[in-house]
Amino acid sequence: MTHLLSTRQAKWFGLILGFALLIVSFVFSISFGQTPISFGTVIEAFLDFNPESTEHLIITTSRLTRAVIALVIGSSLAIAGALMQALTKNKLASPSIFGINAGAIFFIVFSMSFFSVSSMEHYMWIAFLGASTSTIMVYLLASLGRDALSPVRIVLSGAAITALFVSLTQGLLVINSQNLEGVLFWLAGSVAGRSMDMLQPIVPYIIGATIVAFFLARPINILASGEDVAKGLGQNTTLIKLLSALVIIVLAGGSVAVGGAIGFIGLIIPHIARGLVGNDHRWIIPYCALLGASLLLIADVSARFIIMPREVPIGVMTALIGTPFFIHIARKGLFRNE
Repeated sequence: MTHLLSTRQAKWFGLILGFALLIVSFVFSISFGQTPISFGTVIEAFLDFNPESTEHLIITTSRLTRAVIALVIGSSLAIAGALMQALTKNKLASPSIFGINAGAIFFIVFSMSFFSVSSMEHYMWIAFLGASTSTIMVYLLASLGRDALSPVRIVLSGAAITALFVSLTQGLLVINSQNLEGVLFWLAGSVAGRSMDMLQPIVPYIIGATIVAFFLARPINILASGEDVAKGLGQNTTLIKLLSALVIIVLAGGSVAVGGAIGFIGLIIPHIARGLVGNDHRWIIPYCALLGASLLLIADVSARFIIMPREVPIGVMTALIGTPFFIHIARKGLFRNE
């Protein structure tokens, strides 16, 4: 597979540009909205905060939190998508397509409907449980019959499990319609209206999972050469797969617990990263972290202006961006092993 940045120096330069893009996107997220705020005021709010300034209060109480949450979720979903595509050797793999997001959403809706759960920390663990359950179900379904665990079979299994959990979620909403407003908080996918208190219980797990993902980059590169080759080089392939699956569940489940059903970030960004740096996951993962965060920040800013003064849910924006990309991948047959 050809890629744009072929030398080590070029890849480092690309990382610097990616970091610059992230900073610009982050500042735009704080500055743009129904109440436009100048870049100078944004800087002033951090360096010399004035509690009597309405603009300073908007920045510190609303937009800063929103930007941080978008950054964390975008980065997490992109890294999870890269690991999924590497493990399954399937370029259509992502948390939203493989049912992980749908499973986490269903478990959250179920807990709200029948157990009146309202604690964010509880939602986190429930989302992890839902993500784990859907992952196991996809794996078991894809293991049945001929062509077990082939890329196409995994995609079809993911689509089936996604459809199952989406249908179950809709059924719960019909049965318990009084919870509809609260559930839409997660179903639509959004970073608006979230508080930093929602993110704090999850951040340590996401940071830990991200660090583990960086350490897994080299073993995953070797594993991509074939399981027999990896075992011959002394790798414990089972442990690598289990750790990778755990990282995916934590990153995707944590993202759903805070932001709801935000799809396609985990599909699009790994493809862009591979187009820039090739198949070396030591580079793919940091590029995914930067580009995933930037894309979700940009999508969030765009969502504020389409139907002003109202906002389009960010999950809708990422779907509008991701669906044509998904169709392009499927048409080109990029889901086959490379």
